Amino acid sequence: MIIERVVLNSRPGKNGVPVAENFRLEQSTILDTVQEGQVRVRTLYLSVDPYMRCRMNEDTGSDYLLPWQLSEVADGGGIGVVEESKNNNFAKGDYVTSFNWPWQTVAILDGSLLQKLVPQLVNGRLSYFLGAAGITGLTALLGIREKGHVTVGANQTMVVSGAAGACGSLAGQIGRLEGCSRVVGIAGTDEKCSILVSEMGFDAAINYKKENVAEQLRKLCPGGVDVYFDNVGGDISDTVISQMNQNSHIILCGQISQYNKDVPYPPPLPPDIEKIQKERNITRERFLVLNYMDKQEASVLQLCQWIQEGKLKVRETVIKGLANIGAAFQSMMNGGNIGKQIVSVSK
Repeated sequence: MIIERVVLNSRPGKNGVPVAENFRLEQSTILDTVQEGQVRVRTLYLSVDPYMRCRMNEDTGSDYLLPWQLSEVADGGGIGVVEESKNNNFAKGDYVTSFNWPWQTVAILDGSLLQKLVPQLVNGRLSYFLGAAGITGLTALLGIREKGHVTVGANQTMVVSGAAGACGSLAGQIGRLEGCSRVVGIAGTDEKCSILVSEMGFDAAINYKKENVAEQLRKLCPGGVDVYFDNVGGDISDTVISQMNQNSHIILCGQISQYNKDVPYPPPLPPDIEKIQKERNITRERFLVLNYMDKQEASVLQLCQWIQEGKLKVRETVIKGLANIGAAFQSMMNGGNIGKQIVSVSK
C-alpha cells in the first residue's frame, strides 16, 4: 500500500531554530497484511508540541525521549480510525490514540500501544484528545495538583507564563477551578492578552513584549505570587520568581525559551534568583506527566466534564494537510497561535 509520511530531513543543531525544511514529505509503502494483535489505522489528527524540539537533536538531553532519526518517520501524539483489526480490543470504525503515532497517512500499529477514544466525552471534537482532554490537559491539571499545592479558600495568586499556549491557556483556567483566587497570565501580544481575560477567565494578562513585567506583576499581584506555572524559563521566570512569596511553588512545565539552547533541563537559575528561591523555600521540582499515568483515567474524565460544562474553554488551531506539519511545528515554536496546534491529516 502506498502512503505519505513525514521524515526528519535535517537537524537544526542544538542551538538552532527549527524550520519547516527540517521535515520532508515523501511517499512510502507499508505491508497490505495485518498480523495478529495489530490494527491498520488511517490517521486523522497529529499533534505538534514544544517538547518535540528536543527530539530533533541527536541527544534529547532526556532519559524518556528518544531522538528522531534522519530520514526516518517522525512520531508523536496522534488520533486515527481503525480500518482493519486483528486485535480483540478494537473493531473497524473505532477511534484510537497513541503517544507515538507515526506521521503518516496510514499505519499498521501494535494494538497494545493504542487507547480507544469515546468521542461523546468531548462533544465529538476528537482533536481535543490531543489537547485539552489529552496529554496537554493532563500536564496542566496534574502539574497543578501534584506540584502547585493549591488550596481552596487560601486566597492564592497564580501566575502563568506562556499563558496563551496550549498548556498555559488551560493551566490558568484549571488553577481557578482548583481554588486560586487570582490568576495572571503572561503572553506576547495584545490579542493574546485580551483573549486570556475575555475568554479564558484570567483576571489580568501582561504583554511581556510591550510592558515592564516586574512593574506589572507588582501592580497586579500586590500580595505576591503563591503558585507559578512556568512554561518558558529564562528572564521572564527570573522576574516572576523574584516576586514569589515564602513557601510558594513553581510548577516546572516547560522551558520553551531554552529549547533552542544547549543547556541542561531544567536550566539552572542565575545565582541571585537561586538565592531568592532558597531563602524563601520556593519549591522548583521537575514535573513529568508520564510519572502520573495511574491518575490518567480519572483526570481525563475530569477534564472532559469541565469541557462539557463549559468551564474549560478550548482554543485550537487546525492546520490541514500532512505536508504542512513542518510549517505548523515552526509556527508553534515561534508562538504564532493561541492554544493547541493540530494537523488534520484526513477526513
